[in-house]
Amino acid sequence: MSLVIGAFTMGLILALLSLGMLISFRMIRFTDITVDGSITLGASISAVLIVQGWSPWLAALASLVAGSAAGAVTGLLHARFKIQEILSGILVMTALYSINLRVMGRSNIPLLDVETVSTGAERILGGLGAGALRVNLAGWHVPAGDLAVFGSSAVICLLIGMVLYRFLLTHYGTALRAAGGNPQMVRAQGVNNQTMVVVSLAMANGLVALSGSLLAQYQGFADVQMGIGMMVWGLASIIIGEALVGRAGIGLTITGVILGTILFRLLIAIALRWGLNPNDLKLVTAFFVFAALVAPGWFRSLGRKISGGLRHA
Repeated sequence: MSLVIGAFTMGLILALLSLGMLISFRMIRFTDITVDGSITLGASISAVLIVQGWSPWLAALASLVAGSAAGAVTGLLHARFKIQEILSGILVMTALYSINLRVMGRSNIPLLDVETVSTGAERILGGLGAGALRVNLAGWHVPAGDLAVFGSSAVICLLIGMVLYRFLLTHYGTALRAAGGNPQMVRAQGVNNQTMVVVSLAMANGLVALSGSLLAQYQGFADVQMGIGMMVWGLASIIIGEALVGRAGIGLTITGVILGTILFRLLIAIALRWGLNPNDLKLVTAFFVFAALVAPGWFRSLGRKISGGLRHA
């Protein structure tokens, strides 16, 4: 059961990464590679601030602001200086590697015996007498600490998802989505679609950096290499989520992305539990992305063949 709780917790934390990529990749259709650097930026800033005695919530907020600034720079490089989308992200991601090293002062910062965003929930469980004990959950005994981290991550993810949902239904949020779907129509309505790109990338990378902050607090360290491959992870989660719920509406899309991230993390956790070499994790991740990309097409083709065969029968 601890494996499942851990997979769900990691999935909920990385769901913020996937929601950020949903904004950039799906809504404004911007291939943003800044993600691999901004998630590490969030982790490094949180780690440094928490070690210095800051509140983990303030550290997470600072990470969100820093990630938003990184995303805005990517957007400005593209909108203002007419640099290609991919190249803009590569430039900022490359710069962030050195910035993250400067922020941390070294390649790795451990977070041992420090307060995290789940410390409050752990204290509540401790006050109920479940402190360093195991909680009986549907017949399974789960460590109270793991349950507190899971609950905190679930609440944060739920709140972020609800706020994002409400924002995307506003006039500004509708214009933002339209800027990606039909830029010419948006310009005809008097909306600057380039400004929308900058704002969208700032929002997206802010969520990614917040995910990095929570990830560092959950894992107990921040490392300069922790962002490698995270863009692929988020893309796979989005594709899996779309396969689960489709694109029927904003609410279902956001829910699907969260569920897709949890499912993807659960598949990885099961593979590791079955003896997968951790060195092969990126290879397996790439395989899952490939399968998620081609499987829907295969199923549609198979369905057409079956329905065609039934009509001719």
